[in-house]
Amino acid sequence: MNLSDIVQEKTMQVPLHSTDRKGVIEELVDLLAVKDCVSNPETIKQVVWERELQRTTGIGEGLAIPHGRCDKLEKMVMAMGRPATPIDFASPDKRPVELIILLVSPTNNTSDHIQALGRISRLMIDRSFREAAYSTEDSKELFSLFQETLNSSSV
Repeated sequence: MNLSDIVQEKTMQVPLHSTDRKGVIEELVDLLAVKDCVSNPETIKQVVWERELQRTTGIGEGLAIPHGRCDKLEKMVMAMGRPATPIDFASPDKRPVELIILLVSPTNNTSDHIQALGRISRLMIDRSFREAAYSTEDSKELFSLFQETLNSSSV
């Protein structure tokens, strides 16, 4: 499981226009649908939102990783974005979220799903990378940052 296989510029949105966590989740799922990465956006929205209601995916340090598993997917997909203004995700550190990384996997692909979540978390631990991601001006810049970092690291 290599993150560079699922990080795509076409599934990045900077800025996101929604102002709450449900809205940004829906906006990112809609982006996946518009870019022909998923064919069942309503089901995915429901799966990811139900997971969000169980426990926030705002993990702290300005990052949220909403995620879920859906039996109607053929492969893992990812979308990410930066909201125009930071969003409250009820994160443990109470810090508003500046980057949202949405990850959705097929139901039968637990191992890759967990590995991807772990790799995203390890990547975002790097403070300088995290701050660079939070200051990107557009999708192209965000994609370039991820691509360059993923190509030069073992994440």
